[in-house]
Parts: sequence; C-alpha cells; structure tokens
Amino acid sequence: MERRKIKNALISVYHKTGLDDVLKVLHDLGVTVYSTGGTERYIQEQGFQVQKVEDLTSYPSILSGRVKTLHPKVFGGILARREEEHLQELAQYQIPEFDLVIVDLYPFEQTVINTDEESEIIEKIDIGGISLIRAAAKNYRDVLVVSSRDQYAGLVSLLRDFDGATTPAERKQYALQAFKVSSHYDTAIYSYFNQEGADDALKISMPESTVLRYGENPHQQGRYYGDFAQMFEILGGKPLSYNNLVDVDAAVAIIREFVDEEPTFAVLKHTNACGVATRATILEAWNDALAGDPVSAFGGVLICNAMIDLETAQQIDSIFYEVLIAPDFAKDALRHLQKKKKRILLRAKHFEAQQRQFKSILNGIIEQDCDLITETASELSPVTEVKPTEDQIQDLLFANKCAKHLKSNTIVLAKNRQLLSMGCGQTSRVDALKQAIVKAKAFGFDLDGAVLASDAFFPFPDCVEIGAEAGVKAVIQPGGSIRDQDSIDMANKHGLCMVTTGRRHFKH
Repeated sequence: MERRKIKNALISVYHKTGLDDVLKVLHDLGVTVYSTGGTERYIQEQGFQVQKVEDLTSYPSILSGRVKTLHPKVFGGILARREEEHLQELAQYQIPEFDLVIVDLYPFEQTVINTDEESEIIEKIDIGGISLIRAAAKNYRDVLVVSSRDQYAGLVSLLRDFDGATTPAERKQYALQAFKVSSHYDTAIYSYFNQEGADDALKISMPESTVLRYGENPHQQGRYYGDFAQMFEILGGKPLSYNNLVDVDAAVAIIREFVDEEPTFAVLKHTNACGVATRATILEAWNDALAGDPVSAFGGVLICNAMIDLETAQQIDSIFYEVLIAPDFAKDALRHLQKKKKRILLRAKHFEAQQRQFKSILNGIIEQDCDLITETASELSPVTEVKPTEDQIQDLLFANKCAKHLKSNTIVLAKNRQLLSMGCGQTSRVDALKQAIVKAKAFGFDLDGAVLASDAFFPFPDCVEIGAEAGVKAVIQPGGSIRDQDSIDMANKHGLCMVTTGRRHFKH
C-alpha cells in the first residue's frame, strides 16, 4: 500500500502536554509546521521553527481569538484532493498542501463540570478546531488527522517507524477516531443546551468501552460503555462480566435506599435481593441478610452501606460469592478477603443515582426517569381499623424498599427489619405470596407478626387472607384498585393493619 510523505503540518491544540515529542519528530523529518495563537507561541518557546497562519491568510486572529484558522487558505490546503484540478487551484492561490492536521479541542466537558458560568462555558465551544478535525477527516485519503492529545504517542511512533509517511488505511483509522471525537464533542454540547429536556432527541455518547468476556451467555458477545472507575475502586478479583455488572447495578440501587441508615447488608442473585437486614453492627446485618436465603446466596453479589471489619470479612469468606461491595474495608479485613484471587472486591466511591434509564427494545430505545421516590412514614395512609405501631411502621417501610427493587409481581415478607422471604417475577401476585411463604418456612422463619409488602395493588382480597393465615399482622400496598375495599375488609376481619402509599413500584 502506497505511503505518502508528510510535508506540511497544521497544529492547533489546547493542551500542550506531550506535544514536544511530536514537534521533535516533525523537525527531524523536515516538516514545515504552521500554527496560530497560543500553540504558535509554545512551538517558538520550545525552539522549533513555525509559520504563522496569519502570514498565510493575511488576517490576524480576530474577535478575541474566536476566528483564527477559518479561512480558505487553511481549509483549501486541507480539503484539496491531490489531483490535477485541485492542485492547480492550490498553486493559483498559493495555498500549501496540509498533509497533517493536529488538533486538541477546548475542554468543554471539563468546563461544564468546573463552573456554572454560562459565558465561560460558551467560550469553550471550539469552532475552528472542530472544523479542522472534520475537514481533515473527510479528506483522509490525502491528510492524516490527529484529533486528541491521547494520540500523540502513537503518532510519534508511526512517523518514526515509516520516515513520516502514512498509508490510506492508517489515515482512515485516524479519521475514524476524529469523527468519534467530533461526534462526542457535539453530543456534550447538545446535552448542555438540553439540560431541561426541551428537545425530544436522544443523543448519548460513550467514547470508551470495555470488551467483556461474553454477554449474558457464553455464545453472546458483550461490551461495557461507561466509566466504572468513577463509581468504584477495584480492589481484587477477576474482570467483571456482563452479568456481574447487571447485578452490581441492582445492588447499588437497593443499598442506596439504606445509605444513611444503620448498617445494612443485601445479598442479591440475578438482580433480585434474596436477603436484606438492617442491624446495629455490620456483622449482625451480614448474618441476618444471609439467613434470608443462604441457598440463593451461593455465587451472589453482596453489598453493604458500612465499612467491613475483619470479623465480618471472615464470616463472609465462608461462602462462595461473585462480588462484594462496600464503602470501605478495614485493612486487615481487606488483606483477608484478597487471599481469594477470583473474588471481585469493590470499594464504592459513592451511591449516587442516575436520573434516567434506557433499554433497547424492538427497533428502538425506551427511556424513563429512574424510580427514585422512596416512601416515608408521613406518606403512609392507614386504611384499617387497627393502626400500625411504630415498630410496624419501620418494618413496613423496610419491606416496601425491598419490594421496590424486586421483579414484578412481587411480595415481600419482613420482620424486625429483616427480609424473611420474597416471591418475585411471578405472573400472579397470589403465586408470589405463596412462594414467599414456602421459602420463609423452608428457612425456619416464624411469620407470626411479619409484615407484607406488595409492589402493586391487590385486585382481590385473596393475598390479604393468605397472608393473615400465615401470621402476617401488617400490610403495605399502593392501593388504587376499584376493589380496594374488599382487601381492607379482609384485613379488618383478621385484625390486620393496612397502609397504602398511593404509589406503585413495578419493576420489569
């Protein structure tokens, strides 16, 4: 494949770090460098020769630096095809052929993070730089475009290895990265202007991805798009899989409900919590969460809202698990847990919630607000003759939080801020309750005095009756059925208290 030698380069960068190595190799290759503004001054300060763009265009930088390179003598040299007609025009207007364009854009995203000052943010919308990138990428057959400082090292190696000459295939690969940079940059700007969601277009850009071992099953390929390190510090274990990531997401969602409460542990399997407990110490929380379903806990994901000490770590280490997440680990606890090299250990940097969630479906995507509302005691409406006690209210709120994060249809049975059992993902709410009762009894729990939570209203009074016969004494449910009174009457008949929230929590 024919290589083309670089003769002229145009450089316009915001960040100068790493540029010295590029300048040195261009100097060694005898490449003529053109530049403007701060980049031109930097090149001169490093002792390298540079041609001023304003000498080429006969125009200085104007409008407080907003216009520097936007000129036919610049873009003509980039966009010209290296064929007779275009080359004749370049010669006629004394325009050099730019074979290499190096741009590093204004840091728009970082500016948005650092300030709320609109005028400062607007000035960090790069116009000339993005135009140079797009022009050079469009003409990749003749021009090599470097669109980020992250590419400087690769550029230096490429130029040194092949004496400053590149192939069409190499230039096309750099063009691909250039359009990746430009599209992400435009998406960030669009998102800033559309913070209130006034426009109905969906634009998401995740510029980096991680190839996963496989997807949900070994015959499926998988990738993760996102910045995992922003939320977690990986302290040990094998790389996370597709299923691990899905479970971790579910684990963070449920523990977020308890982030400001007493020590709480949750055990999840296939995104559903099979054990949750809030206690005075993290060790007690772990023991009672595990007791909820020690069978399902095998190979599960574990998460808590408090630091894990050595004693708790030793207890946890007695079972096989995939992932353990905590806001912190005592040093001796971490050393103990790291002995098993395949167990994934994550230190959670924060449990902040995403505001929106997306799902691919049919030939498109559906989007919704995340379910971030959690009911409080003041929002509960007692509807039965018997009113809940303070202890029952705490259990009802606890059970409601658990139900919110289980797949519909779901029923939760809880007592003393411990998940005794749950039935989830059933096609019938009655089946979900029966499943929960069977599981609770299988693990030796006494349901007398337990509370029952449902993610949606009861269309019939059968769940209330079945729950009462099992020992349930209090019920929390959204209400809203045209037959609510039937369930209320059934609760009154059995001496149960019932509260409604006015809000359901379907999770499909």
